Amino acid sequence: QDDGPLSIMEAIFHEKQEGSLCAQHCLNNLLQGEYFSPIDLSTIAQQLDEEERARMAEGGTTTEEYKIFLQQPSGNMDDSGFFSIQVISSALRVWGLEITLFNSPEYQRLRIDPIIERAFICNYKEHWFTVRKLGNQWFNLNSLLTGPELISDTYLALFLAQLQQEGYSIFVVRGELPECPADELLKRMRVVQLERPKLIGEEANQQTETEQRVQSNDWEQVIDVNKSISNDLGDDEDENLQHALSLSRQHMETEDEEADLRRAIHLSMQGFIQETENSEMATSQNRTTDPSGTIAAESPTMEELRRRRQAYFERKQHLQPENLVHPEKQSCAALKANSANVTEGELPQADVLKPLEAGANNNSKGEGS
Repeated sequence: QDDGPLSIMEAIFHEKQEGSLCAQHCLNNLLQGEYFSPIDLSTIAQQLDEEERARMAEGGTTTEEYKIFLQQPSGNMDDSGFFSIQVISSALRVWGLEITLFNSPEYQRLRIDPIIERAFICNYKEHWFTVRKLGNQWFNLNSLLTGPELISDTYLALFLAQLQQEGYSIFVVRGELPECPADELLKRMRVVQLERPKLIGEEANQQTETEQRVQSNDWEQVIDVNKSISNDLGDDEDENLQHALSLSRQHMETEDEEADLRRAIHLSMQGFIQETENSEMATSQNRTTDPSGTIAAESPTMEELRRRRQAYFERKQHLQPENLVHPEKQSCAALKANSANVTEGELPQADVLKPLEAGANNNSKGEGS
C-alpha cells in the first residue's frame, strides 16, 4: 500500500465550494464525511423558525411585534444556500458537539493553547470553513481551496490571530469527533506538503491563462507558418514582378527607339521640305520680271551668248536654201512657229534669242532703206 504524501492528502475528506453551500461544506469537512445535505440543513432551519415563531406567539398573536415577525424572512437560511450559526450549532449537537466563541472574554480567560483543541469553525460575512487537527497535524479545510492546506503548530496561533484581524468570527468545537480514516492514518505518520493549494478561482484563472498561452503559442506558430508561406510566395511574386518590370522596360525602350526613329524621319522630311522650299525661294528670288510680265533669267555673259548663237546657226544649216536668204528672219519665224514646242529647259535659251530677233529686224530695215 502506498502511504506517500499524495495518498495521505487524498485520504483527507475535502468538499469544494458549490454555490453558497459553504455551511454544508464546513460541517462535512469537520466531520470528514458526507454527513449533511442541503435538505438536512433546511429541515433544521425550518425547525428553528417554528421554535422562534412559537416563542413570539407566547407574547400574543395579535401584537404588533408578532405581525412584524411573521412578515420578515427566515434568519436561519435563504434561497442562496446560506445557513446561520444556529443551524450549524444544532447540526453539531446531533453528534454531541458544542461550539464556543474563540474570542469571547470567557474563553480568553481560560488561556487555552489553540494547539490542544480539536477543531475551529471560522465565519466571515456569509462564508464558513473548518480548521481541524487530523492525527497530530493541523489542516485548513476551506472549501474555496483546491485541497487541504497543511498548517504547522507554530503557525496555527498566528493564522487564527490573522483571521481575527480580518474580521472573522472563530468558534472552538468541543466534544468527540467521529472517527475517520485520515485521522487514523495521520496518527501513525506525518505529511509534508510540497506545494500549497490555491484558491479555486485562482486555479481557474491560471488554467485559463495557461490555455490562452497555449492558444497564443499555437496562433504564433500558425502566424509564423503563414509568414513563411507568405515570404516564399512573396519571393516568387517579387521575381515575377521583377521579370514583368524588366519586360516592361524593354518594351518601353523599344517603343522609345521606334518613337525616336519616327521623330528623326519626321524631322528629316521637314528638313527636306524646308530645304526644297528654301531652294525654290532662292530660285524665285534669282529671277527677275520684265515690264511685260515675262520672267527672264539673269543676263548671260557675252561668251555664253556667243556659244548659244553658234549652236543656233548650226541647227539652222539643215533648213531649206530658200530659208537661208534671210536667216535672221527665218530664225525668228521658226522661233515663233516653234515657241509652243519649246521645253522648260529651253526657255532660258529662247529668252536669250529675243534680243537677237529684235536686232535682225533692225538690220533688215536699215538695208531696205
